[in-house]
Amino acid sequence: MSTAPLVWITGASSGLGHALALEMAKRGTRLLLTARSEDKLVALKDQIAATGACVDVYIAAGDVTDGPRMAAIVEDAEAQGGIDIAVLNAGIYIPIDGTAPDLAAMHRTFEINLGGTANCVVPLIETMRPRRRGQISLVASVAGYSGLPMATAYGATKAGMINFAEALRFDADRMGITVQVINPGFVETPATDENPFDMPFLLKVDDAARRMADGIESKRFEVTFPKRFTYQLKFLRLLPFDVYHWIVSRTTGWRGKALEPRSEGEGS
Repeated sequence: MSTAPLVWITGASSGLGHALALEMAKRGTRLLLTARSEDKLVALKDQIAATGACVDVYIAAGDVTDGPRMAAIVEDAEAQGGIDIAVLNAGIYIPIDGTAPDLAAMHRTFEINLGGTANCVVPLIETMRPRRRGQISLVASVAGYSGLPMATAYGATKAGMINFAEALRFDADRMGITVQVINPGFVETPATDENPFDMPFLLKVDDAARRMADGIESKRFEVTFPKRFTYQLKFLRLLPFDVYHWIVSRTTGWRGKALEPRSEGEGS
C-alpha cells in the first residue's frame, strides 16, 4: 500500500473542491473524492488520470446530509489505511435577498453547511482518535467574519463553522488531531458567478486551490487568502458596525439590488 497520505475531499465535483483535487493529485497524495454526483466524480477521476499523475483515486458518492453514508465512507477508508487529511469542503451558497427572504433556502443552507460538516467530523474523530493522528480541515469563508450582502444564511453557517473549529481545537489537541479552518475570500466559481455586487480581489479557482493546498500542508490553524483582502476584513470587524456597514456598502457597490431566482450550487 502506498505511504502517501489519503486525502478525503467532500464537495469534489465542482468549484474549489474540484480544483483542489487536481492540485493535491499533482502533489502526490492519494485521494478519496465525495460529492452527490457519481458521474461527475468518475469524470474527475478520469481527468486526474489524463494529467499523468500517478496517484490512487477512490470515489465515494454521497450527500453530506446523509450521516450514515458519511460514516460508512470514513469506515470503508480504513481498508486503505484510513483518512489522513479530511478537507470538508461540501457546501452551498444560495444568495438570499433580505427584502424577500427564502426560508427553504435558509434551512437548506444550514442543513448542508453545518449539519453536513458535523456528519463528517464525528466519524472522523472516531477513527482518528485511537491512532492519535489525523487532520480535519473545515472550509469556511471570510463571509463568516462579519455580515456581507446576500449572505444572510451562508455567512451565518460560515461563522458557525469558524466557531466549530475553534471550539473543537481544544479537544483535538488532546487527541493528537490537527484541526484547521480555511477562510477563502471571493473565488471565481459557478456559485459566485451571479453575485449582484462587486467582489474585491476575486481569485481564479486554480490559484485559490494552490493557496488552499499550501495551507493544508502548513497545518496552521487558520488558512486565509488573499491576505491583502482578508486581513482588511479582519480589521473592519473591529470597527463600530455603522462604520463597517458604510465601508462594505461602498466597496461592493451594494444598493439593495433585488435577487433574480437561481438554483443552488455546490462549492465552498
